[in-house]
Amino acid sequence: MNMQNDEMLARLMAQAEGDGADLVTLRAIVEDATDAGAARVLDRLGLADPTAQDDIDELRELLRAWRDAKASAWKAAIRWVVRGVLALLLVGIAVRLGLGDLVT
Repeated sequence: MNMQNDEMLARLMAQAEGDGADLVTLRAIVEDATDAGAARVLDRLGLADPTAQDDIDELRELLRAWRDAKASAWKAAIRWVVRGVLALLLVGIAVRLGLGDLVT
């Protein structure tokens, strides 16, 4: 397919040179050139095969799971810090009220 795009682009460029490059021909050249460039980029990235969409979908799913796990870890850490602060506060109140003797 890539070779067909290159051949089509070469033919369009020759036609543009011969015709004086009218607007329709120039648009066709630009369209084919961008298609060829996009195909090359996808090929270089390893995304030109038929399973590329499945790979991208899987990567998105993994990224979403990572973000969810990260958010859950932060929430759990904050909960533990809040619980620790509240526990220290309760111990401090107990000591202030003279209830420290009951603990020991």
